[in-house]
Amino acid sequence: MTHSAKHPAEDPLKLLSRIRSALYTRWLRSTYPFAKLGTGASIHHSCDISRVHSPHILIDDHVFFARDVWINIVLEGPGEGPKLIVGKGCKIGRRATISALNQIKFEEDVLLAPSVLIMDHNHQYSDVHRPIHEQGVTEGGRITIGRNSWLGHGCVVFCSKGELVLGRNCVVGANSVVTKSFPPYSVIAGSPARLIKVFDEASGEWLRGDFLANEQSLNVGKV
Repeated sequence: MTHSAKHPAEDPLKLLSRIRSALYTRWLRSTYPFAKLGTGASIHHSCDISRVHSPHILIDDHVFFARDVWINIVLEGPGEGPKLIVGKGCKIGRRATISALNQIKFEEDVLLAPSVLIMDHNHQYSDVHRPIHEQGVTEGGRITIGRNSWLGHGCVVFCSKGELVLGRNCVVGANSVVTKSFPPYSVIAGSPARLIKVFDEASGEWLRGDFLANEQSLNVGKV
């Protein structure tokens, strides 16, 4: 059996989609006033990014946006600096939704699986006599996703106030809901998300979250 028979050639029509996305990225670079749209960036032609929002968006070099990504910027929030920062080498998966009021920052090489939702605010709903869509949004907080982190399929990262930070090399399990910060090298999962294990640089080993919680309780007892 020949090599070509074992591995059939890719559908040539897919090349048309790649060409269209390349042209769309060029169009964005030449006509949208981004804070930055770096070299080697690729944005699929199906992505929803408003030209009005683009001055508040910084996309660094070699960033990839897969199909159907939606970027939303709430213009009524604080106006200092970019509201969305996507660091070098980040890969944003299909159907991801990112909505920024204050600031959402991805450090370098962050990977998002499909259908991830990241929001640094919420809809206001305190007045039960008014439609929610007329009440605006909450003050929210700020979100930082550390470098080389991986957010699994369908997970939610939401910050209602203050600052939510996932340290570098964090892994978030599929369908998890993250509403608080976690240290570097953490594996977290669940709704709400909890620490499953963390890499200990001193020992070079992964430690279970329940072991860490027990150690912390013992230390508190000794104080």
